[in-house]
Amino acid sequence: MQSEALVRDHTIYACVMGSRAFGLATDDSDTDRRGVFLAPTSLYWRFEKPPTHVEGPAEEQFSWELERFCSLALRANPNILECLHSPLVEHVDDTGRELLSLRGAFLSRQVHATFARYALAQRRKLEADVRGHGAPRWKHAMHLLRLLTSCRDLLRTGELTVDVGELRAPLLAVKRGEVPWSEVESRMTRLAAEADEAATRSPLPPEPDRARVEDFLVRTRRASALEAVRAL
Repeated sequence: MQSEALVRDHTIYACVMGSRAFGLATDDSDTDRRGVFLAPTSLYWRFEKPPTHVEGPAEEQFSWELERFCSLALRANPNILECLHSPLVEHVDDTGRELLSLRGAFLSRQVHATFARYALAQRRKLEADVRGHGAPRWKHAMHLLRLLTSCRDLLRTGELTVDVGELRAPLLAVKRGEVPWSEVESRMTRLAAEADEAATRSPLPPEPDRARVEDFLVRTRRASALEAVRAL
């Protein structure tokens, strides 16, 4: 089965991410689409296995096979967790709705390490830009501030909120380069420290609920296999 057919015929959840989901879109913003597809179990009976992810078929579209998506979410991958909490859902079927009902099962204090590690890598890239070009990529600086705020608030409340709400105006000011880099650096340092503090008393559990997620995955694989058998 072609990759595009997997996305077209077996997507269980699709949403819009990026600036539009974050509430940071402007007139020139792209529409980033993300999705999850469930490859039929019968495809795993062959030597050639289905792909773990598919780019396209539309521009700015990217989809993960369900098992890969769950595996990344259990590891607290920031992009995957935010995908599960997008306010802009374009498609969801019964299996997708069950996946969304498991959002809390993926959340744990592990987000502190994964979000912080990702943020540190991004900050180093920004600092390299400043050393090499005298200024950072302001759009990337804006999104790093957003991510650090999201991490801090998630650790404080146990809930992941994607839309930046009232922070839209100050974040867009950063994107336009209207905020001095020294002030942006100061904000990043403060947010990281606040996230560290929040992690010590977070309401999130120490680990994600792997057993609950695995039960969901096994049941969906079994249902797909039974459907294939009935079709023989």
